[in-house]
Amino acid sequence: MLKDKTVIVTGAAKGIGRAVAVAFAKEGANVVVNYRSTPPDETVALVEAEGVKCLAIQADVSNFEQAEALVQKAKEEFGSVDVLVNNAGITRDTLLMRMSEEDFDAVINTNLKGCFNMVKHTSKIMLKQKSGSIINMSSVVGISGNVGQANYAAAKAGVIGLTHSAAKELASRGITCNAIAPGFIETDMTAVLSDKVKEGILNAIPLKRMGGAEEVADLAVFLANAKYITGQVIAIDGGMIMG
Repeated sequence: MLKDKTVIVTGAAKGIGRAVAVAFAKEGANVVVNYRSTPPDETVALVEAEGVKCLAIQADVSNFEQAEALVQKAKEEFGSVDVLVNNAGITRDTLLMRMSEEDFDAVINTNLKGCFNMVKHTSKIMLKQKSGSIINMSSVVGISGNVGQANYAAAKAGVIGLTHSAAKELASRGITCNAIAPGFIETDMTAVLSDKVKEGILNAIPLKRMGGAEEVADLAVFLANAKYITGQVIAIDGGMIMG
């Protein structure tokens, strides 16, 4: 169902974003790989190895005009935008009482406003097409909160609210909008954690392991194909958050 469709993946240079880009390429979709600073050469090579077209575009999605230009370039190159995966995100972790205004704003701007920017610009194209799928990357932290992550949790909770609202506004035109809430996933970000911290994390996960980026990517592909699922937040966390 995704063959020859156009997919935009933000923050796709590495980690979950790279896995998502490759997963959609395996389904035959052409992929727009967005990045802000880290060159996405490896992601582009992996996508093109699947025999599809790949366009790498540098843009800071927290910037309204840059996000708009990103979407327009994708439309000009491929003629449509069928799937948007809002994956771009940053962390600036510290306790609330020590958190600077700059660190709070930086995370909100990238993780929440960036998501808004991309949904706004992409939905204009999807509304004309009367079809499309938007997948926003939230987090279990956006559901439960977490010590030292007030900015990140606030942004990811905001993504959930944005997802629910967009789903209701866009449904009449056949556009779905869902959120994925990953728990602890094996990426560069979790690789630097100490063994003691990792042990504590695993004790809190009923399945007793971290998730793989490819597992999150498979869920994104599933949601892109699911035409009767919208406005949902699906946790992929090994059972950490239940209910």
